[in-house]
Amino acid sequence: MSFKVKFWGVRGSIATPGPRYVSFGGNTSCIEVSCAGQRLIFDAGTGIRNLGHWLTKKNVHNAHLLLSHTHWDHINGFPFFSPAFKKENHFTIMAGHLAPETGGIREVLASQMNQPTFPVPIDIMQAQLSFEDFTAGDVLNLGPDVRVTTTPLNHPDGATGYRVDHNGHAFCYVTDTEHVPGKPDERILALIEGADIVVYDCTYNDKEFASKVGWGHSTWQEGMRLCQAANVRQHVIFHHDPDHEDIYMERLEEEARYEWIGNTVARENMRLRVG
Repeated sequence: MSFKVKFWGVRGSIATPGPRYVSFGGNTSCIEVSCAGQRLIFDAGTGIRNLGHWLTKKNVHNAHLLLSHTHWDHINGFPFFSPAFKKENHFTIMAGHLAPETGGIREVLASQMNQPTFPVPIDIMQAQLSFEDFTAGDVLNLGPDVRVTTTPLNHPDGATGYRVDHNGHAFCYVTDTEHVPGKPDERILALIEGADIVVYDCTYNDKEFASKVGWGHSTWQEGMRLCQAANVRQHVIFHHDPDHEDIYMERLEEEARYEWIGNTVARENMRLRVG
């Protein structure tokens, strides 16, 4: 059965509308994975709005929403996810980074929809919404021949990396993590080993990184180094900095492809087949 990925939002930190962000896209993080008749959605940035319209058009009524973490750029599209307002739909929403005292993923998503910051409370959503908290490092079985391995990432307030294994192939989503120069993250290496596609937090380049230590992000060169060390086939450069306009991204794409044929720069609406 097919194992496919579509990118609905590829930007980090804040959405970037406007003519200088057309080629690569300005919506924040949201990726759709389909395999074994399942739909897995990674993150609920502003890209999830257009995904929601697409799912309705295709009569898709069920999906798992797996959150890397709950900083605004990864959840602020959730209130605009139109399928969540239709009673015939069912979504399981999962997160692996929240401490029990936070109230879990339901409480966090509900809080951003409370007045005075948003006029529509989460209880108005008519779909069946199941909220499940787990601990990063757990293995999740989300359907026949769909195994999801998770790992904690190095990011303020915590984050989770994901690996989806299906039919002998693997896709990994590793965003919002900060590396230590010269010390490859062993947890990430174990997660991505031998994967077909790895989407990685490439907010900066190595030169920019020195002034961004502590911000919780990484570089495209580090992503490439990790993927090469772990025998990954394709490294997808993701979570583009909001200051990196199309002209910058085109130069980055050219440089990255020159460095390694396995590098691909994520673009909104890009589709990939795993394996």
